[in-house]
Amino acid sequence: MILVAAVIFIAALVRSALGFGDAVVAMPLLAMALGVRTATPLVAFVGPTISILILAQDWRKVEFKSAGRLIVATLLGIPVGVYGLARLPETPLKIALGVIILLYGVFGLVKPETRLKRERAHFPWLVGWFAGILGGAYNTNGPPIVAYGMLRGWPPESFRATLQGYFLPTGLAILAGHGLAGLWTGTVLRSYLYSLPAIVIGVFLGGLLNKKLTRGMFTKLVYVSLAVMGALMLLNSVTLN
Repeated sequence: MILVAAVIFIAALVRSALGFGDAVVAMPLLAMALGVRTATPLVAFVGPTISILILAQDWRKVEFKSAGRLIVATLLGIPVGVYGLARLPETPLKIALGVIILLYGVFGLVKPETRLKRERAHFPWLVGWFAGILGGAYNTNGPPIVAYGMLRGWPPESFRATLQGYFLPTGLAILAGHGLAGLWTGTVLRSYLYSLPAIVIGVFLGGLLNKKLTRGMFTKLVYVSLAVMGALMLLNSVTLN
């Protein structure tokens, strides 16, 4: 339980500072300690809790129009991901995802000012649907949305809040899907309740760190985080394979 709480504290700190990253930080470590079928619903409990704590102060900074389409599309993709959690081959999909995230993070570091010039109407729906599939299966719906936000050029002051506006309803939907799939167990609930103080402290300290980041530093940290997440996901998948 102490190890689980420590991992969740670090995940909450990262999520609060950057607006994302908790699942990719927590899932590999918790999966090793508790197993994938316990770690997945546990992280699903943690995510909405972090979002609520952040939005309680920063909800006015959310870009609701941008988040709305992504939320609806993600909700359509979540059932596909939940269904696939027990049926699709995990390793090949996670290897492919890790490579894509890693390459995009490196690309962003090389060309950090790249933006979408002409966004087609279907693009945010496609991004949100794909994110929903990943969220339902592996609690990793964040990277596609983060990449979209960077391409759209969301300012740092609203980037963190807008992501929480997206993560809260989609996270609750993922959580409900896991409940319907029978993934809420006594171990999951006990681990979550035990980790609540770690979540609160992590969110508080992460919020203080977020306020000290300049725009340039924030952009670099986002892309570095994406590259590291992709590399860790790739390494973890290859190692497990």
